[in-house]
Amino acid sequence: MDDMAHFHVSQSGSNMSHIVHIADVGELERQEQHNMAQRIAIFNGEKAIDVDNYHTYEEVMAYLAELANTNPLVSTKVGGTSEEGRDIVQAIISSGLSANKPVHFFDCNIHAREWITAATCVWIIDQITTGYGSDPEITSLVDQYDWKFVPIANPDGYAYTWNTDRNWRKNRLVNNGSTCVGVDANRNFPIGFAGSGSSSDPCSGTYHGIAAFSEREASALRDLIAADRGRVKTAISMHSYSQMFLSPYGYTTDLPAESTYGTPYTYGNTAVTIYIASGDTTDHYYESEGVVHSYTIELRDSGTYGFQLPPDQIVPTATETRFRF
Repeated sequence: MDDMAHFHVSQSGSNMSHIVHIADVGELERQEQHNMAQRIAIFNGEKAIDVDNYHTYEEVMAYLAELANTNPLVSTKVGGTSEEGRDIVQAIISSGLSANKPVHFFDCNIHAREWITAATCVWIIDQITTGYGSDPEITSLVDQYDWKFVPIANPDGYAYTWNTDRNWRKNRLVNNGSTCVGVDANRNFPIGFAGSGSSSDPCSGTYHGIAAFSEREASALRDLIAADRGRVKTAISMHSYSQMFLSPYGYTTDLPAESTYGTPYTYGNTAVTIYIASGDTTDHYYESEGVVHSYTIELRDSGTYGFQLPPDQIVPTATETRFRF
């Protein structure tokens, strides 16, 4: 008996109630592809990238490379290389007024299917780079802080969601001794590693890997944030979906010592507000790197579209996210 059949039998025998949030995921995927094609058809090319649409790994990397070549604020840094040979790239936005400015650090799309997270980071990058020098608020923020983004922290998994399985979550590591592929890089950090909310089963979506930092994606984020140790004032890990603003901890319900569009967001620590998640980025940033303002943001929506959020919600999502900082 497969897992779904077992679930249905167990449910029918236990009088469990249920709510169907998404009746047809396949139809949502078809709608998503249609909406993306429409955006491509009407894009006028005035910007280097259409921030109202989703983009492949190659398109995002080309955009970052073009920015680095044409905008003096922007440089890029390769934090590591994925199992399949894709670069894990950080975009750095700095006016260069001081070598020791505080840093705002963002990781996005560590879970492959969460496309809205990369799109949100790309939109924020676009807003900062086009607004500097003309928008007083943006200019002030760039002069005060360095802004560092990893728009696609899981490039292999992200590419796989474009060409094979839209709802893939993990990376694409071939696990020794198992026919199941992938590790959840957001369970591969050391704080609470292998605890509740992660799995030792390579077939699980929350498989934590063989050891903390065994995964190239986790190691790349570790090294990128460590390079600015002592300077990082905020560390934001972008996720979807649920509309939540989550603080440490994820691995335990204990609390740390410190405790636009009208879209409702729930606030609280990860383990209490959404679920226990051992070995995640946010706890590592908080505990290992000492970043007090370390948060996970679960972006739109609350379940109507799930991971297939329509492209016309990219800008509203990104806008309301920006104004939460």
